Amino acid sequence: MDKIIPLERIENRIYLIRGQKVMIDKDLAELYGVETFNLNKAVIRNILRFPHDFMFLLTTEEYQSLRFQIGILEKGKHSKYLPHVFTEQGIAMLSSVLRSERAIQMNILIMRAFVKIKQALATHVEVSRKLKELEGRLDKHDSQIIAILEAIKKMVEPDPKPEKRIGFLS
Repeated sequence: MDKIIPLERIENRIYLIRGQKVMIDKDLAELYGVETFNLNKAVIRNILRFPHDFMFLLTTEEYQSLRFQIGILEKGKHSKYLPHVFTEQGIAMLSSVLRSERAIQMNILIMRAFVKIKQALATHVEVSRKLKELEGRLDKHDSQIIAILEAIKKMVEPDPKPEKRIGFLS
């Protein structure tokens, strides 16, 4: 490979669209060292390898949202066509379509980036679960501590009922 590409650079090009982690055709073409047109042409020639859960075309709204929220697609700088995005499985399938050594090396790096993101998300989910579990314990402990404090107050505070005096009243 010409130069080493940091994994973070690839991770920053993975977006969440329609609830799936995807990469845009333009970014993949750049990483693979091919023109976006040629990448898409290779995909179209092998379209049976790319069902809708491997690759899909962004809607105009999704494209606009991506441009404005992330600022990755500057108006006038990119194709007039809506971009294709590829899921992890679609990117893996690209390795059977693009056979250059660079494409093979980039696929390995991209798969590692997806795995790293999955691990980070799994860690996040586990931490969230443990925090909720601790909150539940604290809530339970809080109610137990309050009950103990109330019991101590009852022991310490004088009884509000007046005591009956024993004996004769004068």
